[in-house]
Amino acid sequence: MLKRLTISALLLLTLAGCGKKQASDVTLQLDWKPEPEFGGFYAALNDGAFEKQGLHVNISPGGAGAPTIELLGAGKVPFAIVSADQIPKAREQGANVVALFAVYQTSPTGIMARGERGFTKLEDIFTHPGTLAIQQGLPYTEYLKQKYGFDKLKIVPSPFGDLTSFQSDQNYSMQCYVTSEPLAATKLGIKTSTFLVSDSGFNPYTTVLATTDEYRKANPEIVKKMVAAVTDGWRAYLDDPSKTNAAMHALNPTMDDATFAASSAAQKPLIETDETKANGLGTMTQQRWETLLQQLKDLKVFSADVKPADCFVSVKP
Repeated sequence: MLKRLTISALLLLTLAGCGKKQASDVTLQLDWKPEPEFGGFYAALNDGAFEKQGLHVNISPGGAGAPTIELLGAGKVPFAIVSADQIPKAREQGANVVALFAVYQTSPTGIMARGERGFTKLEDIFTHPGTLAIQQGLPYTEYLKQKYGFDKLKIVPSPFGDLTSFQSDQNYSMQCYVTSEPLAATKLGIKTSTFLVSDSGFNPYTTVLATTDEYRKANPEIVKKMVAAVTDGWRAYLDDPSKTNAAMHALNPTMDDATFAASSAAQKPLIETDETKANGLGTMTQQRWETLLQQLKDLKVFSADVKPADCFVSVKP
């Protein structure tokens, strides 16, 4: 009798456990530190959007040169932040990375020059002698080189946000995120002229939530829930970033509260556009991917027969 009761009790406990939802543990690997460009992801964490979807998400910060797409392709993490122009090359090399949600509809990548030079358009940087600090080998760098030429410029490595040379040399220009370095320069009292690289015609989706074909097919419900939570997180952050900015500042005290606020305001029109108002935050289109793939082929970034439909999927929350 005791044995029968024990077995019955165990069965009841097992059934009770089966009826209880278990949270799915996943990691989201960032390619930079906690800053407003990731505000919607942290909002989803802090406001409970992940929890509402039954997800327990570990957001792992990155840094300069963080190999997010390599980690994703190798199966080390299920979700990571990449740039759209990284995906075709990754797929050519056998890493079946696929985009799920594109935060920035207009890339925030820019070139920042000293305001005293009086530049009024991106082309001016390349038609006047000076120094340009930029990361060589990236697709947008090759695109700018092909379109404008670097003949008049001394090319030096990117300082990744360090403004020392920019502050001391009036003829020094540098790559930047328009939501970051120009704000830091203004805080130092330096007048700047900043131009979006997208003005040149090269505008890949940026801050893209990605996974792999393998993970997506094996875990369709987790992927769907992740996109739903991220969509809610970004909506909440765009509506009111203050609480999430405070949480990110605690994780990244090198950026002060005022810069968090200014950065989140500066990025909003790059994230929320007519396209997203019509089709939802994070939306991507076949046409944009076709344009990007053709530009990358023209730059000889990759040569495989990668199609737009290989690079992104539309996941409806």
